Amino acid sequence: MTETAVAHPTEPAVRKATPGEARAPRRSGRRRIALPYLLLLPALLLELLVHLVPMLMGIVMSFKELTQFYIRNWGEAPWSGLDNYTVAIDFDAPVGQALLKSFLTTCLFTLLSVGLCWFLGTAAAIFLQENFRGRGFLRTLFLVPYALPVYAAVITWAFMFQRDNGLINHVLHDQLGIGDSPAFWLIGDNAFYTLLVVSVWKGWPFAFLTVMAGLQNIPRDMYEAAALDGAGVWKQIRHITLPSLRSVNQVLVLVLFLWTFNDFNTPFVLFGKAAPESADLISLHIYQSSFQTWNFGTGSAMSVLLLLFLLVVTGVYLLLTSRGRKTSDV
Repeated sequence: MTETAVAHPTEPAVRKATPGEARAPRRSGRRRIALPYLLLLPALLLELLVHLVPMLMGIVMSFKELTQFYIRNWGEAPWSGLDNYTVAIDFDAPVGQALLKSFLTTCLFTLLSVGLCWFLGTAAAIFLQENFRGRGFLRTLFLVPYALPVYAAVITWAFMFQRDNGLINHVLHDQLGIGDSPAFWLIGDNAFYTLLVVSVWKGWPFAFLTVMAGLQNIPRDMYEAAALDGAGVWKQIRHITLPSLRSVNQVLVLVLFLWTFNDFNTPFVLFGKAAPESADLISLHIYQSSFQTWNFGTGSAMSVLLLLFLLVVTGVYLLLTSRGRKTSDV
């Protein structure tokens, strides 16, 4: 009697894959790995053409004695080594003193502008979380400064700050009777406050939009539980809202800092090619050092120094915030 081998019904038959079937998953896996890089390739090429190539050319120019005599063919300008950097950071000389003063002015301006933008944006976003009549209209109204073109908005502000026929002096002096005479807002020490007002008006809607988006991720149950425990509005903001927005605020503050510190359009449109001394931001100062004196080598060196400063500040900021995030998670 012969025995017949019967396969167990619960054990499926195992079939050896052919070489073509074995290579198919590998090819599909490689395609999935390469797809993100292929999608990023157009953006990388545009970034290379728009930002990286001019940046490298600026670094090369900072080591050349590039003046108006070599502007037609800047490649023939003689090498100057670190002379342009030495002139820029020589704080005992007029060029270095002017650059240092502009740098300190920019630091103060950035600190005030970023702080006010964050405060106004956060306050408005928290206020508009509650349902009430007209909330949609206010949200749209608050985003108008962010949607307007920069040049059109700043030109409008420049007309409003005119001394003789501007709206600001008309309201403050003519209507409210503040001051003995109309103030000069676009020259002198008041130019700093004028620039700060325009910068905050232009920048705080971005903070408002970012914080408002971050608030959508906070569960409403946390506020309801806190209210049942007797926590008021301020305690809820302090212990729930702000800690939950920590990661959002870290990115928001960094972006606002970089935008404000590098802002060129606002002071240029508001004051023209020569800003008052009190509102001499470093971006406009570098422009004046390059195109007013025709010393493009020194101006390029100042730009490289500004780039290094921003890279260092960004790196330190990211390092400190990442450590703080890890500590809070533990």
